[in-house]
Formats: sequence, structure tokens, C-alpha cells
Amino acid sequence: MDDSAETERGADAPLPLKAMRVLDVCQVMAGPFCCMLLADLGADVIKVEPPEGDQARRAMGFKLKGDDSLGFLNMNRNKRSVTLDLKSEAGRKTFLRLAETADVIVENYRPGAM
Repeated sequence: MDDSAETERGADAPLPLKAMRVLDVCQVMAGPFCCMLLADLGADVIKVEPPEGDQARRAMGFKLKGDDSLGFLNMNRNKRSVTLDLKSEAGRKTFLRLAETADVIVENYRPGAM
């Protein structure tokens, strides 16, 4: 890589997805990993979890501190989080209000479950 190109962009340059908002309605591995990459690139990622939490909180490796697994903490770095019961009317209404402000919604449930 040309040193001038690196200097031109600079370490303080804004991240490429800074203006993007993503709703992350995913659990376990593939979806959260996808959204983690988007967050690492600067997107504002809001993780939407069910009341019982993402399944990965209790799985995916050992726990360093608290109840959350290392895998969960890694896959959900750089994200904000909200708990919504999407089976309730209030939860669905809140989700739809969030969706109005999102550029992307990522979900990894079985077909028709969302």
C-alpha cells in the first residue's frame, strides 16, 4: 500500500458506514457477526433482543465476568441494545418505530418467524 494513500485517509478519518443505522434482530452467530462487521465499520447498530435474551448469552464459550459468554460479548461489540417482546402489540409498535429510522434490518430467524 502506498504510504501517501494511508496518510491521505488518516487514522482520524470517519468510518465508511458512519451515517447508516442497522437493526440487528439476530441471534447466535451468523447474523450477529454480520452486524458486528457493520458496527466495526461505523454503522449505528441497534441489537433487538427478546425478553429472554440472545441464546448466545448462555452459550458460545466461557464467561469472563457476569452472565454473558465471551462469544456473545465479541459478536455484539460496538452495538447498542434494546429488549423488545415482538410477540406483544407494544413490542411490535416500538420495533416499527425503530424500523422507520433504519437503513437496514438484519434478521436470521426461520422463514415466517419474524
